Amino acid sequence: MLFTMTFFAICFMNLSLSLLSQIEESPENILEAHNEFRAEVGVPPLVWNETLTEYAQDYAHDRSEDCNMEHSMGSYGENLVVSSEDPSIVDAVKFWSTEKTDYDPVSGTCIGGGHDCGHYTQVVARKTTSVGCAEVKCKSESYFIICSYYPFGNIEGEPAY
Repeated sequence: MLFTMTFFAICFMNLSLSLLSQIEESPENILEAHNEFRAEVGVPPLVWNETLTEYAQDYAHDRSEDCNMEHSMGSYGENLVVSSEDPSIVDAVKFWSTEKTDYDPVSGTCIGGGHDCGHYTQVVARKTTSVGCAEVKCKSESYFIICSYYPFGNIEGEPAY
């Protein structure tokens, strides 16, 4: 009886942790992370796009062999992360948004000499209306995350919002 109860408790804990991970990575939570930063600058919220999600899943699968941080060069905007730890997509959105301090909204350019702000501008681009994201564990044991955006909106020299 004790074995059965212990086994049940372990299975329940594993199921709970699995569900918690799925909840954290839900489209709603990924949208919430994006839309929090978009609201800060007064642009409309994004919606989840299954076509973009499929595109992101296909490209993430392609990158699973080498986990190289290479853009797909497709017709969508995109943000990428490669990590040796298993980050959440929500964490990736927060990471991209740390580039806000390197962005000058008046000139529409990055500031501070050599700093990148293109990930942030894609998150908050007024032109962008939808997003889809995916994550894959690569053969190298690293993780590859991609969010694809339609239409792309981070055009250098053009204000994002």
